[in-house]
Amino acid sequence: MTTHGQDPITERWIAHASSALHDIESRTAPDRLASELARLNSAVRNVADGKLGHDDQPGDYLALLAESGAQSRSIAGTASTEVSQTRPASAIAAEAEGASLSMMAAPSLSGTAAALARGETSATALTEAALAAAHASQPRHCAFIETYEESARAKARSLDDAAAQGLHRGPLHGIPLAHKDCFEQAGRAMTVGTAVRRDAAPAERDATVIARYDTAGAVNIGSLNMNEMVCGPTGQNPHFGDCCNAWDPSRISGGSSSGSAVAVATGAIFGALGSDTGGSTRLPSSMNGVFGLKPTYGLVSRAGSFPRAFSLDSIGPIARSAEDCALLLRSVAGHDPRDPTSLNVPVPDYLALFDAPWVMQSRVAALSLGVPCDPGIQEVFDRFTARCTDMFEAAPARDFPEMEACYALGDIISKVEAATLHSEAMRQSPERFSQAVFSRTEPGLHVPAVRYLEALSLRATVLRSFLEGPLGETDVLICPTVPLPVPLRTDADMEAPDSVFGVVAAITRLTRTFSYLGVPVLSMPISVDANGMPVGAQLIARPLDEGRLLAVAHQLSLQMGWPILPEQQA
Repeated sequence: MTTHGQDPITERWIAHASSALHDIESRTAPDRLASELARLNSAVRNVADGKLGHDDQPGDYLALLAESGAQSRSIAGTASTEVSQTRPASAIAAEAEGASLSMMAAPSLSGTAAALARGETSATALTEAALAAAHASQPRHCAFIETYEESARAKARSLDDAAAQGLHRGPLHGIPLAHKDCFEQAGRAMTVGTAVRRDAAPAERDATVIARYDTAGAVNIGSLNMNEMVCGPTGQNPHFGDCCNAWDPSRISGGSSSGSAVAVATGAIFGALGSDTGGSTRLPSSMNGVFGLKPTYGLVSRAGSFPRAFSLDSIGPIARSAEDCALLLRSVAGHDPRDPTSLNVPVPDYLALFDAPWVMQSRVAALSLGVPCDPGIQEVFDRFTARCTDMFEAAPARDFPEMEACYALGDIISKVEAATLHSEAMRQSPERFSQAVFSRTEPGLHVPAVRYLEALSLRATVLRSFLEGPLGETDVLICPTVPLPVPLRTDADMEAPDSVFGVVAAITRLTRTFSYLGVPVLSMPISVDANGMPVGAQLIARPLDEGRLLAVAHQLSLQMGWPILPEQQA
C-alpha cells in the first residue's frame, strides 16, 4: 500500500483532476489526499478480491436485512407503532409508571410522562423548565443553535388543553425534546451546522421523524448544534461555536450529533434525535454519559433528513436511559413510503419486551478488536465484560477479521456520496466550508467508481459473514464505543493543518464498521475513566433486534446504577 509522501504520480494526478474533472480548486495538500486515497483503494481491493461474484449487487443488502431481522426472537408478536391520540390519562400513567427508572438521578422521560398523565405537572411547566435549562447551559456548552420559544409554548398550551379533556397522545405527550439541526421543519431552514446553507429556503414540510414526534405529542423546543454538514466526531463547529462536553467543557463533546447528547446530559431535554453515518449518535452519547441508539438501517425513515451518505445514514434517539430510548424509538420507527430504503417490517412495543424471559438468557460475548484500546479504557471495559458474564449467558470472545476492512468499505461509501452531495457547493462557494469538512470530502472526488460499487455490492456478503460468524452463536456482542479517553478540544482540533484524517480515524475506529453492516448498535455508559470522564460500550445485535439491545442495556443499568449526570460527580 502506498503511504503518505511516497506516490508523486498520484499526487500530481489528484492536483490536476480536482480542477480538470470537477472544476474544484483543491484546498488539501495533494500528498494527504493521495495517502487517503491509497489507503481506501487498497483496503477495498483486498477485501473484494475473491469475494465478489457476478451476481452480487447492492440490492441484495436490504433484502438480507429484512430476512435476517425476521428471525430475531424479539420481533415475534409485535404491535403497531401507532398510538391512539384519545387514550385516557389513567392508561398512559400506568404504562409510563411501569417504565420509570428508580435509579435515575434526574427525572426520566418515562417517569415524567407518568407524572404528567397523573396531573402532577403540565406540558407548559415542563417546557418552561426546559427552555430555562437550555439558556442556562448555553454559554458553557453551546448545545443549541436556536430555541423555539413561541412555538414550543403554544404547543405545550394546546397539549395541556387536551389533557384537561382527558385526552393524551401517548407517553411523549407534553415531553420537551429537541433535535439535531439536520431535519426539515416546515417554515424553518435547517442550518446543518454550516454557512453553506445560510441562504437556504424554509422547508415546505416536516421530516417524517419530526412529524411523528409531533403527532405523538412531543414539544420541540429547539434545534441542536452539530459538526458542520453532519461531518465530524468532535462537536467542533467554526460557524455556530464548538459544542462542549457536558462533563468538562475543555473536552470534546463527540459528534456529529454533539448538541443532542450534550443537551440530554445537561438535563435541558429528555431526549433528542441524532443521525449516525459512522458513529455520530454513539460517539457523543459515550463521551457525555448517555444512551445513543443507531437502529437497523432502514428502520427509521430518513425522509427530510439531510444526508451525509444516504446508503449509510441511520436516525436514532439519544436519552438518559434504555427505557427512554425505547419510548422514543417506538414513536418514529416504521415504514415510510417517502424513504426508498425504508424497511416494511413490524415494529414491536420495545418496553413490553423488557420483561421477556429470553432477555436474561441472551448470549453475550466480547468482540475481539485485533488492535489495542487505551489501557484505561480497556480496564473499564474488562470490568463491564465480567459483569455481563455474571448476568447473562456467557459466550467466548468472537473474532471478526474483516472489521478494519468494513471500516474502509464504509469510509469509501461515505466519502463518495458526500462528494456527490457537496461538489456543486464546493465549486460555487468553497469559502463557506470549514477546512476540515472540505478536506474530508475531497477524497470522494477521486475514488474510482469500481471501488465504490464494490463497497456497495459486497455489503450483503460481508453482513452474512458477520451474522454467521461473530453473531452465529451469540445474541449480543460488546466492545468499547471510543477506544481512547475523551480528548481535550485543543488535542482534537480538526481545523489544525494536516489533522482531520488522523483525528477522525482515531475516534471512529470502533463505530464505522457497524454503520457499514447496518446492524443495530446501542452505546450505553458503563463507568468513568481516570479523568472522571464517561466511558461507553457498544451493544451489537442482529438486524431489527433493537428490543433485545434495549432490554439487555436496561438490566445492566439497573445493576450498575447508571446513568449518572455530570453534576453528580465530585
